[in-house]
Amino acid sequence: MIEGMMMGINTAFSGYNILMVMMGCFAGTIIGMLPGLGPMSAIALMIPITYGFDPASAMILMAGVYYGAIFGGSTSSILINAPGVAGTVSSSFDGYPMSQKGHAGKALAIAAYASFSGGTIAALFLLVAAPQLAKVSLSFQSADYFALMCVGLLSIAAFASKGQFLKAMIMTALGLALSTVGQDSLSDITRFAFGNINLMDGISFVLLVMATFAMSEAFMIIFKKMDINFKSSDVSKASLGSIKLSKKEVKEMVPTIGRTSVLGFFVGVLPGAGATIASFLAWGFERSIASAKDKLKFGKGSIKGLAAPETANNAACTGSFVPLLTLGIPGSGTTAVMLGALLSFGVQPGPRLYVEQPELFWAVIISMYIGNVVLLVLNLPLIPYIARILAIPKNILVPLVLFFSVTGVYLISFNSFDIYFMAIVALISLVLRVLNYPMPPLILGFILGGMLEKNLRRAVLINDGSFSFIWERPISLSLFIIAILIVLLQVYQGFKKEKE
Repeated sequence: MIEGMMMGINTAFSGYNILMVMMGCFAGTIIGMLPGLGPMSAIALMIPITYGFDPASAMILMAGVYYGAIFGGSTSSILINAPGVAGTVSSSFDGYPMSQKGHAGKALAIAAYASFSGGTIAALFLLVAAPQLAKVSLSFQSADYFALMCVGLLSIAAFASKGQFLKAMIMTALGLALSTVGQDSLSDITRFAFGNINLMDGISFVLLVMATFAMSEAFMIIFKKMDINFKSSDVSKASLGSIKLSKKEVKEMVPTIGRTSVLGFFVGVLPGAGATIASFLAWGFERSIASAKDKLKFGKGSIKGLAAPETANNAACTGSFVPLLTLGIPGSGTTAVMLGALLSFGVQPGPRLYVEQPELFWAVIISMYIGNVVLLVLNLPLIPYIARILAIPKNILVPLVLFFSVTGVYLISFNSFDIYFMAIVALISLVLRVLNYPMPPLILGFILGGMLEKNLRRAVLINDGSFSFIWERPISLSLFIIAILIVLLQVYQGFKKEKE
């Protein structure tokens, strides 16, 4: 572990990778502030840029964009009550009332300190938890990986809104279907290409991500005619004021930060939970344990009410890297996109990553410490200037997103077919989004589909065509029991809802 950490420190602290962290944090902060563009769209736009990068540098950049976007989303939440990212919606409950009282600077400072603390404490947990989970790597075989992929696909319930489990599973099935297009990995037989030579190598992951997130988001803005052209006067109305905190305010924040860091990290570890759920849970938890006097302040500018979700959402971002790096299961929709990016770099995340590529594993973890410091140093002095970026109108933003989407995909393949195909997929995605079908399950199904098929076929070949591995291997059996319990829980919740 110490040897791996030293390798990670050497990689993370190289001048080039520190620059990657700074660029990622800065880009993420700006994108996070712009309503409509979340971390998934941000990372989708970053994937083409990172082609040709070293996998460690690419992951460090994308991780910086991820927690930078969550960090930046709080700025628009606090200043103009327009959360740039879903994970910062609960930050507006108390952040915006605080800014209306003339304490916008203090609110942004609380958000910055809470985010820094949450991210740093969660990174310490990650340092301890990740190697422990990775110890099971030596006992994992194809059958166990197949069972793990099944759990990952069924945990899609966490991506679904209440009562939308069926829609999430339909999108997962669609993702699995798309993953079968192209050459079969074990026999090199072409499937579902319909005689089109452009589909013989399968559908590009980057094309699918850019179409379903970045491009469809731009189409959605056009379709809904979203007029959120904030003017600089809207930002200036919220007087920034002082960013200094009194000793009493710091004393009030510290216990909240400690509790919600732990809560946020463990929520982030759960596949599919992510920063949004963590932030809402943290706000509700702090309100429920507050004294009767403090409870009245929640929703009206409470320091605890702002510190709790800001701490939890950054802790959850860090926590979501545990299942991604150690099990190959994404902890959120954003890490589902990052999982696909890792696979496109030829890196197989999962229990063996810790053993086979320790420099990548540890570099990403160590870079989180650097990233949190960068975000704090970057955001506090630049708060008045960064806030002006909110004035970018949608009629400039939408063409920029479309330009980067088309250019990014074309520069990878230099094939005009990919651009037409991406536009078709984006239009289909727009229709599905209007009908409230979630997109992350589609990406997760597409990513896990190939691995699921390979490991199933290997397991069946090893067992001479028998499916006995399901109950003969303790790890496989345990994972399949978990998968069955996930399905039964969803069925029970469905019956309960109907009964109510």
